[in-house]
Amino acid sequence: MNLSFFDQFSSPQILGIPLIFLAMLLPILLVVTNTNRLVPNRITTMQTWLALLFTKQLMLPMNKTGHKWAAILLSLMLFLLSLNMLGLLPYTFTPTTQLSMNMGLAIPLWLATVLIGLRNQPTMSLGHLLPEGTPTPLVPVLIIIETISLFIRPLALGVRLTANLTAGHLLIQLISTAVFVLLPIMTTTASITYVVLLLLTGLEVAVAMIQAYVFTLLLSLYLQENV
Repeated sequence: MNLSFFDQFSSPQILGIPLIFLAMLLPILLVVTNTNRLVPNRITTMQTWLALLFTKQLMLPMNKTGHKWAAILLSLMLFLLSLNMLGLLPYTFTPTTQLSMNMGLAIPLWLATVLIGLRNQPTMSLGHLLPEGTPTPLVPVLIIIETISLFIRPLALGVRLTANLTAGHLLIQLISTAVFVLLPIMTTTASITYVVLLLLTGLEVAVAMIQAYVFTLLLSLYLQENV
């Protein structure tokens, strides 16, 4: 039976129940909760330090009004990071390779930033659609272009995350298939290909972390324009 390389992106099922729900709930179990101990363990201390460092970096250029989003952005970062990393394990599924899920995250959060800007500072938010000093004949054209670019933002968020993870997973699938095919025929070539596979796997781990950070960072930049 010939299998497609894109079968790895189909949601696995057990007894007709999609495992995507389990994959989305599993990252919650990996977060160590606070305890009643006076001195927390090393893992809790490391998590707290990383969370504070990430939150400080995001909230530093933002007004105090946008600081209310700190918990949402931190939770989104940890959620995407956990799903991206878990998808690299064998016999698992990566929900963030599905465009529908990424758009389901990008559109509501982007729309919330736009609505906050229209409610708190409508003049400044609408002013982004027309740069200052624009010649009068170009005003309608620029308004249309800026409006289109505004509505493309959530699409860019979702497509960027989907495309990067999909490309990395496909490369790993292709190279691992080549290793299995070349191993009984050309052992030396298969060994070199295996080294390339290990390097690509390390690169994919970095991509999984970077894409989660980029998604959250761009969302914070959109929020910064509207607060």
